[in-house]
Amino acid sequence: MNPCNQTSGNSTLLSSPTSSVAGIVFLLLAALIGLPGNFFVIWSILWKMKPSHRSVTCILVLNLAVADGVVLLLTPFFILFLTFKNWLFGAAICKGVYYICCVNMFASIFIITLMSVDRCLAVNKPYFSQAIRKKHLVVKILTGIWLAASMLSAPAFLFRQVLKDPFLGHHICEPCHTRPGLAIFHFTLETVVAFVIPFTIILGCYSAILIRLRGVRRRQGARTEKLIVAIVICFVVLWLPYHVVNMIQVASNMASGKTADQLSQAWKSGRAGATALAFLSSSINPVLYVFAAGNLIKTSGANFIAQFFEGASEGLAKRTPSLKNLAKDSVVVVPGAAVILEEQPLGGCDGLD
Repeated sequence: MNPCNQTSGNSTLLSSPTSSVAGIVFLLLAALIGLPGNFFVIWSILWKMKPSHRSVTCILVLNLAVADGVVLLLTPFFILFLTFKNWLFGAAICKGVYYICCVNMFASIFIITLMSVDRCLAVNKPYFSQAIRKKHLVVKILTGIWLAASMLSAPAFLFRQVLKDPFLGHHICEPCHTRPGLAIFHFTLETVVAFVIPFTIILGCYSAILIRLRGVRRRQGARTEKLIVAIVICFVVLWLPYHVVNMIQVASNMASGKTADQLSQAWKSGRAGATALAFLSSSINPVLYVFAAGNLIKTSGANFIAQFFEGASEGLAKRTPSLKNLAKDSVVVVPGAAVILEEQPLGGCDGLD
C-alpha cells in the first residue's frame, strides 16, 4: 500500500498542538525581528556603500542577508498552515515554497561556513588569506554554493505533496516517501550536509581562532572568547532540535512494530516547533550586528552597518606586521552571531556616500 495515501497516519504538524503553538510563536518572532533586520543590512550594503568599496566580507554578508531574508518572507505560509491546521495554497505552492526555503537555508549555512573558514585563514594564515581573498574568486565560490544548494534541495521539491486527512478533511503539505529508504536518504542527507559537516568545520575554525587569540591582550581576548563560545552555542541551540527530529524520523523508518510507532509519534510531535526554531537562525544575525556595533548606532545612525565593517586597526593587527597588512574584513559571522575579531583601517565595507 502506498504510504502517501495514509495521511491520517502521516500528519506531521497537526498531531501536536503544543508544537504548533511553539511553531507559530517562533515564526512570528523570526519574521518580526529578521525581516526588517536583514533588509536593513541589504539596504545598507547596496545603497549606502559605493560598489568599489564593497569588500569580500560585504559580498558574503549581502548574500547571507538575501538568503535569510528570502526564507523569512515565506513565514506567512507556515504561520497560516499552523494556525488553520490546513494547507490552503495548493500543490504547486507547496512544492515551490518548501524548495525555495530549503535552497536559501542550505545557502545560508554554506555561506556561514565559508565565513568561518575565511576568518580562520585570516587569523592563522594572514599572508595566504590576503593572497587568495579576491572578489572574483568569492563570486565564483558563492555561485557554486547557490548551485549546490539548489541541487541539494531537490528532495524538498520531489517529495512534497498536498495530502488529505480522510478523517479531519484537512490538507497537509509534507514529504511523501513511497519507500522507507527514500525517507532515510532524504533526512540523513539533509542532516549530514546541513549540520554535521558545517558544524564540524565551524567548530574546528573557531577552535583554531581561539588558540590564536590566546596571546591577545587579556581584556580584548576574553571578550572575543566569550563571543565565540556564544557563536557555537547559538548554532547548536537553533539547529540541533531540527536535526534531532530528522534522525528520529530516520530511526522510525528503520524500526518496526511498537518502536516504529513511538518514534513516529515523537518526530511528528516535535517537527513544527523544531522547524520554526531553525527559522530564528535567519533572524538573529542582524540583532547581533547591532550588539557588536555598540556605540556606532549613536554616532552613525542608519549608517552604522557600513561603519560596523570599517573600524580602526586593533587587536591582532597590533601584534604582528603580517596581521597589520590584513586591512580587509575581519568579521566573524555564524548562525546566531557576528563578531569583529580585528578591525581594519583601510578595507571592510567602507565607502559611505
